[in-house]
This record gives sequence, structure tokens and C-alpha cells, in this order.
Amino acid sequence: MKKLKSLLAASLMVFGVSAGASAAYPDKAVRWVVPFPAGGGTDIVARLLTQTMGEQMGATFVVENKPGAGTMIGADVIARARPDGYTVGTVDVSTVALNPSLYSEVRYDALKDFRYIGGTTKFPFVLVVNLNVPAKNLQELMDLARQSPGKLTYATPGAGGPNHLGMELFQKTAGLKLLHIPYRGDAPALQDLMGGQVDMYLVNTAASLPYIQSGKVRPIAIAMTERSKALPDVPTFSEAGLPGFEAYAWQGLAAPADTPDEVVKRLSEALDAALATPEVTQRLFDLGVEPFKLSPEAFTEHVKTQGALWGQIIREAGITLESEKK
Repeated sequence: MKKLKSLLAASLMVFGVSAGASAAYPDKAVRWVVPFPAGGGTDIVARLLTQTMGEQMGATFVVENKPGAGTMIGADVIARARPDGYTVGTVDVSTVALNPSLYSEVRYDALKDFRYIGGTTKFPFVLVVNLNVPAKNLQELMDLARQSPGKLTYATPGAGGPNHLGMELFQKTAGLKLLHIPYRGDAPALQDLMGGQVDMYLVNTAASLPYIQSGKVRPIAIAMTERSKALPDVPTFSEAGLPGFEAYAWQGLAAPADTPDEVVKRLSEALDAALATPEVTQRLFDLGVEPFKLSPEAFTEHVKTQGALWGQIIREAGITLESEKK
């Protein structure tokens, strides 16, 4: 009997199904780890997706918030979990493309410790200026910056994040020198932008949309290859005179390394179906974000290319961060 059980377990492994992954998967609640506090945009998206995916899979998903350390606390939880499909979680550009180059100590390996299930959302970045800046378009803003190198200021919600690195790429691509003013989050940065204490901000549309729509800040360009559905009248950087420039935040779904192929396939199919649901799509657009459907293979490749791109920018800019206590 013991020999029979061993042969059965070996056969299951050959076909990509571990003994810990039931053929009836999922037959208990699936934990979805969110590396941000409850109530924020990432948390809202996770709860929206888990509800729809749960209906697709006939399963219960439980969202567990594990914020802190630049998303690394949540990432550690995912990476160290049992690879049976019952722990998955949100990873973002910082988790797997920026942190490995920003911090001297990262407990996980972005390319070895996760199975990538698919993309979830994109957070388009829009460059906005305060109303006192005498520039109505990107070309005028770049000319203004070249006239006074190092004088124009830009806000970020914190050093080393995708907003900061997007502005480093902008300066490199356009040949500009700007002064970085880091804040603790979008809210204080936007308040100082509107108050005239800082000149510009490359900010996600989810945070800035109300201020753009109310005319409190002036949008200059969208840092995407296509215009945003939320801001259809705002040109892309390419359209505005800086060809090929693109910078945005993105998120996806990951599981621990060695999660069986069949489990990844099941989760990926449910995620794709959720992102294709009109109600989910509309809710995402209402939040100022966009669906980011990618297969497991495509999302894995995206993580690799983004890590290489931003790793180079980080090294060239000499940006390093100290790890928070975890």
C-alpha cells in the first residue's frame, strides 16, 4: 500500500499536480495577501476581483492585508507560503521590479520565489503642473526646465517609487535637470502642488482625477502608449513631443514558487474572466485604473523586462533605500 501511494504521488508530480493540490481545487478558502492597508486602491481592487473570481471558481477568497516595508512584508508571506494554491497575493512594480535594486536586503527573489498568475491593473501616470507654471503643454514645460536647470521642482509620494523613477527616466530621456521633493503619499504632494509649493507631479490618475476635473491642476501629458479613457483629451508623451516615453504603476497576482501548473491555470482563467466582466471593467475605470490582462507567461516576462529597465535607471541615478523593520 505504501508503495502504491508513493507511485501515485510521483505520477501526480509528473503531470504538474502535487499531492498537496487536490484535484477538486479549490476545496477550501483561498487567502489573497494584499501588501497595503485596508481601504486603499489596491485593497479595493483585490476585493473586487476576489468576489468575481470566487463566483467563477465556486470558491471563497479571504483578503488579508499585510502592509509595510515597501510591500516586502506581504511579498514574504506569499513567497514563504505552502505552494498548494491556497495562498496568492498582489505584487506590484515596486515588489518585484524596483525593490530588488533599491534595497540591499530583500528576503525574496523576484524571479525564483513566485509563480506569476497574471496582470491585474495598470495605474496610468499623468504629468500635472500647478496653475502658476507658465506652460500649457509638454514642449513649453521642457523649454522652461532647460532655461533654468535644477530650478523646477517635482513631487513624488516617496523616494524610490515608480513616480520617482518615472521622473528620473523623463529627465534622462528629455535631457532635463529637475529638483526632487519627496512627500509621504499622494495627498500631501497634491496639496502642495495646488498650493504652488511644487511645480509638477507625475501622479497616477486614480489620485489626481478629481483635481484635474475640477481645474485645480493642469494636465500636461499621459505617460502611456495610448490615451487614458479617464482623460481622453490629454495627449500621451509621444504625441506631445517625447517619443517612446512610458511610465506607469502596475500590479498582478502571484503565488509561491512550485505552485502546480493546473492550479495556476485555474486561477489565471478565473482572473481573466473577472477582468473581462463589464461590471469589473467599469468599476476599475471609475477608480481611475485599467485592466491589465496578461497570461502567466506574459506576466512573468513583463516582470523580467521591467526589473531590467528600472534596475538600470536606479543604478544610474544612484538611488538606494534603507529597509524598514519587518
